[in-house]
Amino acid sequence: MTRASGAASPPGGDPRTPQLDHLRRVARLFDAQFRVPGTEFRFGIDPLVGLVPGIGDIASPLLTAAMLWHATKLRVPKIVLLRMVLNSLIDAGVGAVPVVGDLFDFAWRSSEWNMALLERYAIPGREASSGDYLFVVVCVLIVALAATLPIVAAWAIISWLLSVRPLY
Repeated sequence: MTRASGAASPPGGDPRTPQLDHLRRVARLFDAQFRVPGTEFRFGIDPLVGLVPGIGDIASPLLTAAMLWHATKLRVPKIVLLRMVLNSLIDAGVGAVPVVGDLFDFAWRSSEWNMALLERYAIPGREASSGDYLFVVVCVLIVALAATLPIVAAWAIISWLLSVRPLY
């Protein structure tokens, strides 16, 4: 039996389960269910649900939690789990910015990408790729830079204020 990707099934059986099929359908609904007529641009309900206060903030993280739970049961490598979490954190972080976040949700497809990662690494013994590690390292560096910038800016402003002589 072959998987949807065309790869042979692992010796232990096909990792696709009814739960994976359900997650796949929900991820598509969230990120790519609809197509803009006359274009190849697809979008899902995620940016629309995001407009509803409260519900929009919890719907996507719940789907991510379900994917992570299933990925853990399938023994997906931890670095890939981290990559899935980072995809979702980027979605949540930028999505929290009014207007910009709503527009961002049309392009950032964290549910589909996480589903693709889950399916790719659901095969027992499949190792994480160097791209997975690179993605995680870049995200960590960006977070470290973002955390450091306010400290450096505050230090620069305080240093400048202390060096300015009063006019009187």
